[in-house]
Amino acid sequence: MSVKIFVNLPIADQAKSIAFFEALGFRHNPKFTSEDSTCIVFGDDVYAMLISHEFFKATSKREVADTATTAEAVLALGVDRRDEVDALVDKAVAAGGRDGETQDHGFMYGRGFTDLDGHQWEVFWMDPAAAA
Repeated sequence: MSVKIFVNLPIADQAKSIAFFEALGFRHNPKFTSEDSTCIVFGDDVYAMLISHEFFKATSKREVADTATTAEAVLALGVDRRDEVDALVDKAVAAGGRDGETQDHGFMYGRGFTDLDGHQWEVFWMDPAAAA
């Protein structure tokens, strides 16, 4: 079975969020955009739907997590090379995100950041030989 993943994330400002993720090198898909939501393309089968707080609450029937005090998830992005980890996180910080924790296990390297809405992201590289 092949599946696609659409992660739904509540955001405060659509234009700023689009600009943030485009600054990281990801593509915005205007075909899936309305005043309440927009789509960011991370890869062939990985997407984030960035949704206004009001629309998110109406869809989930739950309150939006206060990302200043609560982690609703840690979203991990695997990259092909170790240097891509630093490059992507550095772009996130330059675009207004906050730098997070760095972990170096030798065979695996990762750095975190939080986006403009406080969502936690982890960018990691794993040595292919270690994953085999």
